[in-house]
Amino acid sequence: MATSFPEIGDRPDDLATAAEVRLDDGQLARATRYATCEEVRAGDVLYQVEDDSVDLFLCGTATLEAIIPSSEGGDGHLFMTHGPGQFAGELNLLTGQRRGLTVRVATGGTVHRVRPTAFRQLMAQETELSDLLLRAILARRRLLRQATEQTLRIVGDSGSAAGLAMRTFLDRQGVPHRWLDSDSPQGADALRSSGLTEEDLPAALTSREATPRVTPGVLSQQLNLAYRRTGRGSADLTVVGAGPAGLAAAVYGASEGLQTVLLDGVAVGGQAATSARIENYLGFPFGLSGADLTARAAVQALKFGVHLASPCGVVGLSTEGPDHVVTLTDGTRIETRAVIVATGAEYRALPLDGWAELTGCGIYYAATDLEAQAVAGRPVAVVGGANSAGQAALHLARYASEVTLVVRGPDLGARMSAYLVERILNDPRITVLTGTEVTALHGRPHLDGVSLTTRAEGSGARRIACTGLFCFIGARPATTWLSGVVLDSDGFVPTDRQLPAGDLGPRWKELGREPLPYETSVPGVFAAGDVRLASMKRVAAAVGDGASAVRSVHQYLATI
Repeated sequence: MATSFPEIGDRPDDLATAAEVRLDDGQLARATRYATCEEVRAGDVLYQVEDDSVDLFLCGTATLEAIIPSSEGGDGHLFMTHGPGQFAGELNLLTGQRRGLTVRVATGGTVHRVRPTAFRQLMAQETELSDLLLRAILARRRLLRQATEQTLRIVGDSGSAAGLAMRTFLDRQGVPHRWLDSDSPQGADALRSSGLTEEDLPAALTSREATPRVTPGVLSQQLNLAYRRTGRGSADLTVVGAGPAGLAAAVYGASEGLQTVLLDGVAVGGQAATSARIENYLGFPFGLSGADLTARAAVQALKFGVHLASPCGVVGLSTEGPDHVVTLTDGTRIETRAVIVATGAEYRALPLDGWAELTGCGIYYAATDLEAQAVAGRPVAVVGGANSAGQAALHLARYASEVTLVVRGPDLGARMSAYLVERILNDPRITVLTGTEVTALHGRPHLDGVSLTTRAEGSGARRIACTGLFCFIGARPATTWLSGVVLDSDGFVPTDRQLPAGDLGPRWKELGREPLPYETSVPGVFAAGDVRLASMKRVAAAVGDGASAVRSVHQYLATI
C-alpha cells in the first residue's frame, strides 16, 4: 500500500536494511515448519513477472535473484539478491497481486516453498516472524515503487478525469508502475511502439500486452486484485465498503477467526483517504494523512487473512435461507453468513452547468498530493466550511499560488475545529470568504475560473481565476444499492433501537429477539460508519463502529 511506516524509515538505506532481513537458524527452522523443501539448480526460474503464483520461497542453501524485466527487452535489472536465511516475495504475498518480479536461481541448493494457506498460518501464529516478514515485504514494495524501471507502464493524460481516476487507483492500491504523460516524448514513443493512439488513453502496457482505454476495474482484474473465489464456500462475514469503519470491521473480524471478505467499489480508504492531514486521531500527535492511516489498516487486514477486492462494485443484497448473498457488478454472487454495510457516503456536487464535464478536469473531491501537484503554482478555491475543507485549504496552500476558501455560512468556526480556524486565519496564502457561494464555472475542457456571489456585498457575481475547485460540501449515504433494508427518508440506515417496531418483519418474531447493536431491519445485516443513521462523522467514531459491529456479528453467528 502507498504509505510510510516509522518503524521502517523513509531513507533508501533504512528501506534496504528492512528489505534484506535475514532469519537466524532458529527463526528459519520455525518458518520451514510451514514449508516443503525443494532442490533447485542455477538458472531455474521459480516464477516470472505477471505469474499468478504467490508462494513464499525461503532460501536454504540456494541463492536467488529478483529481476525487474526491462520494458525494452534484454536481461532486465537486478532488484535484489536473496541468500541463505532470506526469502523471495513482496507485498503480493498478502494481496494476491500478480508477480511484479522474476525470480531465478543464481546458486543451486535448497529452497523452502510456503504455499498461501501455510503462509497465512505462519503470519497468524508466529508473531516474531510475522513482524520481520511484514517489515521486509512493505519495504520491498516501496523500493519496487521507487524503481526507475517498471513492468507496468501507464500512458495517460494526468489532467483528464480518466487519468486522475487511474492515478488515484494506482496510488491507493500501492501498485508499482511508471506513469508516462501522453504529451511527453516517452509517452508518445510508448504509444507509437504499442500501435496505440491518443484515442486509446489511458493505456496500460506490460511485457505481455497493451490494453487501450484501461479503467481501474479492468486493471484490477489484470493484476489479480479483483474479487476471486476462495474455494472455502460461504464467507463468515462480508464487509461492503473499505473506509475506516469497513477496515476496522475487517481487521477485528479476521483477527477473531472469521473468514472475512472486504469489498470497495472505488479504492481502499474511502473519504478518509482523501484527507491531507488528520491531527486529532488518538495516538498520532504529529498527525498523518488519511491515505497513510487507511493504508496501514489495509495492511493489518491483509495480515490477518482478509480477502480484499477493490475496485469491486456491489449492486445488490438479498437473503436466501440462513445466508445472505452479495451481488457484484459482474453478476458474481458471494454467499455470506453476515454482512456489514460500511459504504459511507457519496460526494455532493454543486448544481452548476458543466460540473460533470469538469469533474477530474479542475473539479476535485480530494486534496491529496496527487491533486495538489496538478494545480501547483496556480490559483485554487476550496468550497466548504467543515474540517475536511479546512485541512484541504491548508494543504493546498503549500502548492498553489493562492487559495480562496469559500464558505456559504457567515461564520468559519460554526462547523470547523478551532485549531483549524486559527491556522487558516493566520495563513497569508489563504483568503476566506464567508457568506459566499460559487455560482458559475468557466473554462473548457479544463477549469480556469469561477464566479462568486457574496450576499453581504449586495452586488453581482465576480469572477476569479481558479484552475482547481475542491469541493467539500458534505455527502449523501451510499445506499442506492441496498434492497430489503429499511432506510430513513435521507437514505441513512437505522439500526437497533432506531428501528420502529413496525419496520421489523415476521422473521424477527421467529427469532424471538430484538435487533442487536448495529443490526439493521434484516437479521444478520449490520451497518457501521457514516452510512448509519445519526453516526458521528469522525474517523475515530467510524473505527469504533466497525469494531463494535463485529461484536454483534459474533453474537448473531452464535444463534444461527
